Amino acid sequence: MLEKKNRVNYLFDFYGGLLTEKQRAAVEMYYKEDFTLAEIAADLNISRQAVFDLLSRSVATLEDWEQELLLYDSYLKRKENGARALELLSQPKLEGSDLEKLKNLVKLIMES
Repeated sequence: MLEKKNRVNYLFDFYGGLLTEKQRAAVEMYYKEDFTLAEIAADLNISRQAVFDLLSRSVATLEDWEQELLLYDSYLKRKENGARALELLSQPKLEGSDLEKLKNLVKLIMES
């Protein structure tokens, strides 16, 4: 559940501006502020079922945008490659093969 929450929060950070105002409000309250469905329903003046449906559609929309644009996937790859590059750089002495690996990692980061 935490993994899904984190993913939705990242997708919201990337694509939240593409949602409607009501969708943004519901996603923000539920995934970022930990409101319950009942609390969101009261705030938006809709039923709990409508909140559930709104959240489901909103998350599906965020996932659709990610499938098209892959911004989150690209971010994860850059983060992973950056961590690997930092790990190589933290070695006391870099050898030729390490420098080549580092060069390739920097290329991957720049391309993504």
